[in-house]
Amino acid sequence: MNPDKRQKLKIKRKAKKIVGDTSRVITRFHLPDKRHRIPKIIQRIVDLPDTTAEDLLTQIMLDFSERHKDIRQVFERNLNEVKGYLPRNAMLSDVQRALIGAYFTMEYSIESAALLNPSIVLHPDQSHLEEGSLRFIMSLRAIGEGHVSSIVFRSGVIDRDNTFMFDPVSDYVERPDVRLNQTYDRHLFELKLNEMEACDEVTAHILGQLPEDFTYNELKEKIRELRTRPVFFEARQNRTIEIMHWLANSNYEVAFHPHHRISERVIFPVSKNESSGIEDARFVQFFDDTGEVTYYATYTAYNGLTILPQLIETRDFIEFKVITLNGKAVKNKGMALFPRKIDGSYVMLSRQDGENNHIMFSKNIHFWQESKIIQEPTRPWEFIQIGNCGSPLETDKGWIVLTHGVGPMRRYCIGAMLLDLENPAKVIARLDEPLLAPLEEEREGYVPNVVYTCGAIFHNSDLVIPYGMSDIACGIATVRVSELIDCMCTVA
Repeated sequence: MNPDKRQKLKIKRKAKKIVGDTSRVITRFHLPDKRHRIPKIIQRIVDLPDTTAEDLLTQIMLDFSERHKDIRQVFERNLNEVKGYLPRNAMLSDVQRALIGAYFTMEYSIESAALLNPSIVLHPDQSHLEEGSLRFIMSLRAIGEGHVSSIVFRSGVIDRDNTFMFDPVSDYVERPDVRLNQTYDRHLFELKLNEMEACDEVTAHILGQLPEDFTYNELKEKIRELRTRPVFFEARQNRTIEIMHWLANSNYEVAFHPHHRISERVIFPVSKNESSGIEDARFVQFFDDTGEVTYYATYTAYNGLTILPQLIETRDFIEFKVITLNGKAVKNKGMALFPRKIDGSYVMLSRQDGENNHIMFSKNIHFWQESKIIQEPTRPWEFIQIGNCGSPLETDKGWIVLTHGVGPMRRYCIGAMLLDLENPAKVIARLDEPLLAPLEEEREGYVPNVVYTCGAIFHNSDLVIPYGMSDIACGIATVRVSELIDCMCTVA
């Protein structure tokens, strides 16, 4: 990079920091490590004298009712989770029912370990703003006990001077209602099973009894029938059924209360494939051919052993669809969708090999079969690996793509490159040096020496970059778009 040009690139870091709040807790169903203990626990509760039980529930409500908006509903829901273990013909009082639910409930502090890797998009509602201001939604990866990741949200306004004014963060956190997909396409379901190398005579037997569009309950019924009257070797049959359940449960919908603040919403792992976390959601405001807007986010589902790339779809950040991405090109982490189709195709950046930046094209947003490398590590600060840092941003000069590079001592830095507008597989220019590298005060945290982002936006001629600092908190940086492009070196 030309040293004179590099001096022109002025990165402004905002004083505002976004930090986790350990008091923001959700409720989770809590089971002892061995299920045979469940009826023992229930019996101990049932055997309590009425007065003791009433006093105990009163104290529980004093301690927890102000920490959750619907604690009695939570107790009832978790009671239903263990209803198969209740004493037969037991006539439980309301107090006993609530107590049993309480004993099988736990609090979980979603942001207690880390808050990191933000992405940012324009809020669907841009009304009643002063000229030169915009309203935004920011998603962040929150990590709690056991390194379980979820998606949380913040919102606010950026004014004409690029001052951030965050909306108040609610004391409450809300888990959504979960709905498994109402119907599944049998052909697509079979394609995904085949891709997972799980198609065999068991899947053929079950799918052969289902209509072209089948419901989750219809699938469960056919599985139940096969388990009741096994046709195949039982161990193999059970393994295949487990995979079919796993796939069906990976496609679901969640819905939040429309009148609650967006900071109350958390997308917490639902299916088994994401039991260890929902990682690094990259949200993008996508415009279809008619100009209609849908917000998509790619994320990595992790079950402790393997990862599965997933797609989130929403129009209002109240209702979300979660869908499995399909195809042999859907591998590894860090997929980022372009904000519109190019020449009739969806386009996505990816990192199939864990080392290089790839690009892929598809006529169907859910299926990705081929990819090609567009960028390899060439600079010392990225010798270990590179990847994207969120969806590309369109300018009249080309697509700006924020990248990350990993160098010595596993230091993560943020870089940038420019792709051709009509042929985004072509890299026009790139920064030789990092755009953002960890400052001394940003080096310490859950994972040291890291700056990382999952998406930026344009505002008033600036690129606004929220970024994670060593996986412990988040900051915000801005840079002039014209200066950023001017400081890039042309790629031959």
